[in-house]
Amino acid sequence: MRLSRYFLPVLKETPSEAQIVSHRLMLRAGMIKQSAAGIYSWLPLGFKVLRKIENIVHEEQMRAGHIPMQMPTLQSADLWKESGRYDAYGEEMLRITDRHGRDMLYTPTAEELITDIFRSNVSSYKDLPLTMYQIQWKFRDEIRPRFGVMRGREFYMKDGYNFDLSKEDALHAYNRHLVSYLRTYERMGLQAIPMRADGGPIGGDYTHEFLVLAETGESEVFYDSAVTDLSFGDREIDYDSVEQCQGVLEEFTTKYARTDETHDEALFGAVPEERRRTARGIEVGQIFYFGTKYSDALGAQVQTAEGEKVSVHMGSHGIGVSRLLGAIIEASHDDNGIIWPEGVTPFHAGIVNLKQGDAEADAACEALEKALEAAGLEPLYDDRKERAGGKFATMDLIGLPWRITVGPRGLKNGVVELTSRRTGESEELAPEAAVAKLIEIYADHRVTGL
Repeated sequence: MRLSRYFLPVLKETPSEAQIVSHRLMLRAGMIKQSAAGIYSWLPLGFKVLRKIENIVHEEQMRAGHIPMQMPTLQSADLWKESGRYDAYGEEMLRITDRHGRDMLYTPTAEELITDIFRSNVSSYKDLPLTMYQIQWKFRDEIRPRFGVMRGREFYMKDGYNFDLSKEDALHAYNRHLVSYLRTYERMGLQAIPMRADGGPIGGDYTHEFLVLAETGESEVFYDSAVTDLSFGDREIDYDSVEQCQGVLEEFTTKYARTDETHDEALFGAVPEERRRTARGIEVGQIFYFGTKYSDALGAQVQTAEGEKVSVHMGSHGIGVSRLLGAIIEASHDDNGIIWPEGVTPFHAGIVNLKQGDAEADAACEALEKALEAAGLEPLYDDRKERAGGKFATMDLIGLPWRITVGPRGLKNGVVELTSRRTGESEELAPEAAVAKLIEIYADHRVTGL
């Protein structure tokens, strides 16, 4: 992509309404524009990152055996009245009436709707276990939307729902989701710590939130510092193995880590003093097991092998896809701008032409652009007739992990400069070598198609 042909409305000044780093940088980098309080248009750069995150979520859900689908954003209130949640959910749920006077709602979550789909189509234990999920826009009418996409009213979310014959089977689904979430976040360059949490309006005694540590987090968290040493890495897990999934759950949840809602001072006090930590955390996902709460209320039953009809055991599992952009920026930035991890970067490398209009420099940049594209990478070529300082500032602001700088002086020696955004370290390489190094770097971060 040529920057001269791209829509990238970067701002030199920080808008006054932006209170935290991610909101400031997303506005300045031309990623979003506010449409109404807590509601944003996603401009091309922000939309590219959103899609990168969405693809990773899809890949890891399908790797775990979960089935993608799509439900409507508007739901009939009848199902929510049947479950008893219509009045209990609170004012965050946007309630509307259609032209025929029917009560409708803009979905904040979809336990009722997915249970209705299940009860209408599944009647035998032979069709279990079953887990379906969607990635969809949701709406919650926050009383005070703020912090940009971190606490907006409209947000993009993955929500999944499992149906199982027994509590044991459903808890395996819970553990399977925990494993898939750990893989998902690490692919995005994040360490998201599973912490014992409160079930809230969704319900359930088994629930963990995944939190990214950050000063701007909305939750106070208490944890054993040893949890920050844990990493899932590149290990392979058999998602059908109860033992393997249970082992990962125990590894990542045995050490103390809780939100303020479930904090237990006595248990925390048992952690060695030098490892006790109190911090702020950004919630980026949550998993629930809530048993037969919704299947009892909505009559979602299956027939067992013995001919008995029983309510299915259920859980729900969410990832804040749009919120993750803010969390990644909060965890990965410096004074000059964003620093995207390779797994979610909108473009894999920036190409900066120090002397646009110079025939040799132009030809070298175009050759680099074509070579990267031929390798399946997306470069952003800054071909504007701007000063070098302005080009560097733009690249630093939008946070591409790697920059190739091309100028007449270097070309005379047969080299270009490859610079890491994260470390600031540069090395001079032949153009072909710079391309080869980027191909090698991204080999482990490639987001494949669905």
